[in-house]
Amino acid sequence: MPRPHGFSYERFGDGRVAITHQGRPAGTLRGARAEKFLAEVGAGDGQLVMARWTGAYKHGNERAAKNHPRNG
Repeated sequence: MPRPHGFSYERFGDGRVAITHQGRPAGTLRGARAEKFLAEVGAGDGQLVMARWTGAYKHGNERAAKNHPRNG
């Protein structure tokens, strides 16, 4: 599975954090969620953390789900 890439974030003076993926808005965090996000980004792989927080995180089972008879 390829590593996530293309994510960036911007922190604003009012405590808001805006996450973008390849220049397009992917999410906005405020308050305690924004602080928790910033702590995670600082402690780990930023691209992986941003992918997980925005829901753009692939779990590796997409191909199996695509081929399932129920989804055919």
